[in-house]
Amino acid sequence: METLGPLPEVQGASRWLHPADAEPDAELRLFLLHHSGGGASMYREWPAQLPGSVSCQAVQLPGRQERRREAPYTRLGPLVEALARVVSDELDGRAYAVFGHSMGALLGYRLTVEMERRGLPAPALLAVSGWAPEGFSAPAALSRDPLEALRLLGGLPAAVEADAELLAAAVRAMGADGAVCADFPDDGAAVGCPVVAYSGRGDPLLAPGAMRSWAGRTRDFLGCRTFPGDHFYLRTHARAITADLAQLLPRYAAGP
Repeated sequence: METLGPLPEVQGASRWLHPADAEPDAELRLFLLHHSGGGASMYREWPAQLPGSVSCQAVQLPGRQERRREAPYTRLGPLVEALARVVSDELDGRAYAVFGHSMGALLGYRLTVEMERRGLPAPALLAVSGWAPEGFSAPAALSRDPLEALRLLGGLPAAVEADAELLAAAVRAMGADGAVCADFPDDGAAVGCPVVAYSGRGDPLLAPGAMRSWAGRTRDFLGCRTFPGDHFYLRTHARAITADLAQLLPRYAAGP
């Protein structure tokens, strides 16, 4: 049997979550994980689009936005362990779910695997978007020019590109996140919770049928939801995604 060491202490854990505190009256919780080079602000509209029974908290990784002066992670394992510490310390007995887009989907998947391996409370639902364990190809520009990769993917807001400090932080974060994603050794691990998959129909990073590979990572695959658009399709389809989650979350949070 594999022996797991203790989870690392995480300094300033409250900085990892936006907002820092969960809604006390919500019945269940939803943790949101952002894409490579991105930040928690990508989910700023989501709380208003979900029912009051769901408490949303977006994870802010080090090295971006208000955490841009902190060193970003460059290895997947230590980052997943840190996330497991943040989430496990935050849990209060309520059911929770995880949604991640692109790198966030990878992190959500490995976070769920880690929580289950350690016997910690696992998500009632894992929702993944724009990334799959099979059939996903990172942009070729990522390793040689993170700024070019950000521009090619459409993941660079005009306000960031116009601010030299923000732009430098975004480029550094993108390079570090690329290293995190490249550190993923696919061990074929399955999760014990249901998985639902979302993607853009024209996503250039996903091979045809890639999102269906999630069916092999869970005994309860809830299928693929596809929308018009590319890798960042969710910017224009957030309402449809949150509406779908609003239907799924209470059903699976209640358990079998």
